[in-house]
Amino acid sequence: MLINIDYGTRIPIYEQIVLEVERLVTLEILKPNEQIPSIRELACSLSINPNTVKKAYDILEAKKIIVTKSTKGTYISENIDNAKKAKKEMLIGKIKNDILELEKLGLSKEEIFKSLK
Repeated sequence: MLINIDYGTRIPIYEQIVLEVERLVTLEILKPNEQIPSIRELACSLSINPNTVKKAYDILEAKKIIVTKSTKGTYISENIDNAKKAKKEMLIGKIKNDILELEKLGLSKEEIFKSLK
């Protein structure tokens, strides 16, 4: 599993892991029922503390994006619609904020949408 971590950002590493896994799931790079690295394996490959990965996995499990099957490992959930829905809502929220900022700079919605075409 290819996770990119930016050690220079202020975003905590565990949040970056959550965001990366969500991104890989929504892009269907990680597929339902696919096994992902154990906490220890991912921590070792990223050279970070296993507790950081555990925190990220706990969040992903609470969001029902991953499922841990005792003694078998951790897998992408069968139902990834929640992940896709959450990602869409986040992106729409970002777009709305950008539109508001552009409007504050004096552009009308028509000008904004015209420049996007």
